[in-house]
Amino acid sequence: MATTRTAHTVWTGNLAAGEGTVTFDSSGIGAYPVSWAARAEEPGGRTSPEELIAAAHSSCFSMALSNGLGNAGTPPARLSTKAAVDFQPGTGITGIHLTVEGEVPGIDQETFAAAAAEAARNCPVSQALKATPITHEAKLV
Repeated sequence: MATTRTAHTVWTGNLAAGEGTVTFDSSGIGAYPVSWAARAEEPGGRTSPEELIAAAHSSCFSMALSNGLGNAGTPPARLSTKAAVDFQPGTGITGIHLTVEGEVPGIDQETFAAAAAEAARNCPVSQALKATPITHEAKLV
């Protein structure tokens, strides 16, 4: 069954001095301020498209890795994933780096790293962003 999720943004003003609010419509989890300064300089309590991509990518990757490990008979006890999305004003998004630490009983580092590589290549968000260089690190803890 296909699903559709929605969010919307209301923006006022020009790029440099303007600001907006992004609202998560489907989940209803809230509305968050967004601005160019938060994107190109310091966050200052506001979010950015890159932070939203990082949230989407870290959660999608974690789900894909959990699924792959589970299908291999070694479900994780815990995965902690960080996504770092690099943005260069005037150029755009220049790269994404995923870092995962996992507690996975009955698995070695090499097998965990291979499962993470597969998840990094094939999670739906990675597939949507495949024009962007995506790197990853995986470590058992």
